[in-house]
Amino acid sequence: MEVKAKHTKLIKTEAKRLGFLSCGVSEANFLEEEAPRLEQWLQQGMHGEMGYMENHFDKRLDPRLLVDGAKSVVSLLLNYYPGQAQTEDAYKISKYAYGQDYHHVIKSKLQALQEFISEEIGEVQGRAFVDSAPVLDKAWAAKSGLGWMGKHSNLLTQQVGSFYFIAELIIDLELEYDTPVTDHCGTCTACLDACPTQAIVEPYVVDGSKCISYFTIELKDEIPNTMKGSFDDWMFGCDVCQDVCPWNRFSKPHNEPLFNPQPELLSMTKADWEEITEEVFKKVFQKSAVKRTKYQGLKRNIHFLK
Repeated sequence: MEVKAKHTKLIKTEAKRLGFLSCGVSEANFLEEEAPRLEQWLQQGMHGEMGYMENHFDKRLDPRLLVDGAKSVVSLLLNYYPGQAQTEDAYKISKYAYGQDYHHVIKSKLQALQEFISEEIGEVQGRAFVDSAPVLDKAWAAKSGLGWMGKHSNLLTQQVGSFYFIAELIIDLELEYDTPVTDHCGTCTACLDACPTQAIVEPYVVDGSKCISYFTIELKDEIPNTMKGSFDDWMFGCDVCQDVCPWNRFSKPHNEPLFNPQPELLSMTKADWEEITEEVFKKVFQKSAVKRTKYQGLKRNIHFLK
């Protein structure tokens, strides 16, 4: 077996053993198609107050500026679809935040994969990325054949839909590269029709500054009154565009114990959420991504929904 193919197979087999849903590889080079799209998106102010999106424009498009001598982008998916849901009478939290903060969970898996590569293949330099640096995760995952970009701008697969995290290893090792898959959205507009704030302004384009996730997580100021009544009870993030997607009928519950929620999270009603104390907040969201919005931020969101 050719060396590149052998190394690629080794990495993909180990990724599966570590619990990743799938693993794809693409050549580390400039993302030509993404460049004009990103530039236009920023020029139109669709990033709202997420000023960091304007930083490191070149690095976002070229992984070789992030890792010296980068040859390959190894993209990985990790399922987070929960087996249980919140009670019907509750303010809602995006499914990805039910359990422990994904940054920590995935980072340790990526470190294990990096160590494995060094042990099995030799001195390979690289960096691990989990939604924490200027890397266009979805573009790389699509390039690596792990799915296609849906009209809601999330990565989609025919096998398991879209409820998964995306992470990368950018390394200075040449591997066998995968090819993109075809788009299977067809004429479906379910996500565009269902978005409570019309944030999906056209197929494949999301105005981040209109998204419920933006208002409930990224925005630090008061939520504008013009949005009153359009949040569909979402207090942290929003899953509407994914929930209505026909491909998510194929979502299967994850098997990562660290993503299991605290029991209180599932049983709390609207009345409970309205009365939440800082003590309860700390217990329910001990290691959760919800900590990003802090206790006061969650209280602000709940008050806005009342």
